[in-house]
Amino acid sequence: MDVAPEPTMFIPEAQESDGLTRFSLQFGPVVWLIRTQLEPHQLVPLVGEQLRQASDGLPVGNIRTMGEILSVSTARQDFNMLLLTLLASAALVLAAIGIYGVLAYLVAQRTQEIGIRMALGADRVNIRNWVLGQGLLLTVSGVLIGICAAFGLTRLIASFLFGVDAWDPLVFVVVPLLLTAVAILAIWVPAQRASRLNPIRSLRSE
Repeated sequence: MDVAPEPTMFIPEAQESDGLTRFSLQFGPVVWLIRTQLEPHQLVPLVGEQLRQASDGLPVGNIRTMGEILSVSTARQDFNMLLLTLLASAALVLAAIGIYGVLAYLVAQRTQEIGIRMALGADRVNIRNWVLGQGLLLTVSGVLIGICAAFGLTRLIASFLFGVDAWDPLVFVVVPLLLTAVAILAIWVPAQRASRLNPIRSLRSE
């Protein structure tokens, strides 16, 4: 699929002379393409028998469906994309855990500060939004760095793509939004925890 197609002509067997058919058989295998409305594997025995009869008993082998041919031809690319998908998924999970850990540590380290803010009049919504803002700052910074890196790696990614532009604007919009949504979910838990702190206990914590 990564090679430009060459000109090809399909000639019905009935239009070829017997001499041309024998010439083709002498210098290489003859490939038959058969279109069917039925499930292809049901016709393999019948097709093989008919081809043997039509070729005076020549062996028939390697009968495959077009789906099997396509699957074999793209096996390496499919494996590479599966591997990249697994690694990207692992990176996404690790990033979410990392953001959660950083925000949870931030809340734990600034418990007294949160208590002071609440004692001075900050309500739970203000505290939650403050923690969310800290997390979103990290998230947006990471997403911007990732987008810049993605633009730089488009040449490498292009070798794994078929029928999809490496500069597809939909991908560069949807993926950052997905990453941001996952990050917000990771930020939400420590933000909620910070908003529920007791001001008196926060001030007495060490």
